[in-house]
Amino acid sequence: MVDLRERPEFASIIADRVWRAWWEPKGYALAFVEKLVQQRLNDEPIPLALVAHDGGTFLGTASVLASDLDGRPQYTPWVADVWVEPEHRSNGIGADLVRAAADKAHTLGFDPAYLCAVPLKHGFYERLGWRLVEAWVTEAGQAVFQSP
Repeated sequence: MVDLRERPEFASIIADRVWRAWWEPKGYALAFVEKLVQQRLNDEPIPLALVAHDGGTFLGTASVLASDLDGRPQYTPWVADVWVEPEHRSNGIGADLVRAAADKAHTLGFDPAYLCAVPLKHGFYERLGWRLVEAWVTEAGQAVFQSP
């Protein structure tokens, strides 16, 4: 697992996966998400993206962002955009990405880190030790969790 800055060739794949999972359904163009991912290549500590890979094969990603929920500015930073390629799921990659992103936030002096999850994913994060902070913060039933 590495910082995207070390393997920038994965930026377009990350943009595509993040766009398809969360932004395309809301009507955003891929170019919008490509710009967001490019920001994770700058010299600032946050935003950042982590990449799980096996050589040249992309396995998954997770990001650390200053904010992932406009209505909750008091929470920062956020672990966000957690994605594992379908054929590599259930192998611990997602858990490793979430832990690594939270550890990176902690290393940068932030404790705790936060994330927003849909109800289907609540159990996953709870098994990793994340604690519920607020339930039903969006119409989709998303909840805010804080890192262990």
